[in-house]
Amino acid sequence: MPSTPRAAVLLATVLTLSAAVLTGCADNTATTTASSKDLSDVEIPKTVDPDTEITVGSPEIQVALKLSGQIDKIPFKVKWANLSGGPQCSEAFRANSLDVCSAAEIPSIHAHWTGLDTKLVAAAFRTDPIKNPIYELGIAPGADIDSLADLRGKRIAYSPGQAQGALVLRILAKAGLTKEDVELVELPSTGDVYPTALGGGQVDAAPLGGVNIKRYPAKYGKDGGKTIPHGLRDDPSHLWVPTDSVSDPQKAAAIREFVTYWAKAKVWVDTHPEEWIEGYYVKDQGLSREDGEYLVKTGGHPAIPGDWTEAIANQQKTVDLLSKETDQKSFDAAILFDRRFEKTGAEAVASTGAETGAGS
Repeated sequence: MPSTPRAAVLLATVLTLSAAVLTGCADNTATTTASSKDLSDVEIPKTVDPDTEITVGSPEIQVALKLSGQIDKIPFKVKWANLSGGPQCSEAFRANSLDVCSAAEIPSIHAHWTGLDTKLVAAAFRTDPIKNPIYELGIAPGADIDSLADLRGKRIAYSPGQAQGALVLRILAKAGLTKEDVELVELPSTGDVYPTALGGGQVDAAPLGGVNIKRYPAKYGKDGGKTIPHGLRDDPSHLWVPTDSVSDPQKAAAIREFVTYWAKAKVWVDTHPEEWIEGYYVKDQGLSREDGEYLVKTGGHPAIPGDWTEAIANQQKTVDLLSKETDQKSFDAAILFDRRFEKTGAEAVASTGAETGAGS
């Protein structure tokens, strides 16, 4: 781990892909579809009333803002909720108890199919997502899988309501396979469920993320357990909000301001790896320093685009794939993005003086 801070490399344009699948239809059939409001002509106030309060579910950003000394500078009231991701945030949105959530793009797609009207107001990616993936494909001992083509006829862990579910479908599509060519074994992807299922021979393959990419082969490698790359982008990260929240002028102004803090927090994390390892991975998450160093090393650099055109186009591909594989009706992915916020994150990054780069 280098002792000097790494320069943040941020992109102006980005491709997108998939990651966290949501909450919703276990039987793959939605009963309602959200009819998202067009807010493009609704002006957001230039200033925020300091008495405005928003509730935010983004524990990682909360820690980053504390460590960087920025949290007390936010010029309005923020109530922090200890939750993030599709299932938790969808439930909180429906209960009208959350205004902003950290999630990938899949939750917003499934929210649309289940009648929950939401918007994406910020987008971040990784500058080299193939080299620095969020997930790798764990292979069970004795499964005889060396490439994606070898998945035919194999048992694959599948979590339709979580991030890895959409990734499995995309992996199959890349390999030229369908769901009928494999056996999908529904398992929750929480904790060490997937590594344990692989090690115990319940499944032949499963997407592994975070420290499990490191820990699984260390534990089961002597028996033949391993991971292989899937070769797909799996790096989208968003701030996700209920449409009602950004329909309210003052809340919209507060959310826009929060996006600037979110972007600056990502730059701070990238340029302060030592502080982040100690303050977040070790003290907040309870990981070893070695695990923290591994996660920083493999996490790449953040990329915050000021133009969402390609992100929307690639999200459309995800919508179309999930629509086909889960018997849902396809729709225009652009309605999920509130483009009033499109340049906010990139402009905040520019204000920090962080280096920008060309694409990956």
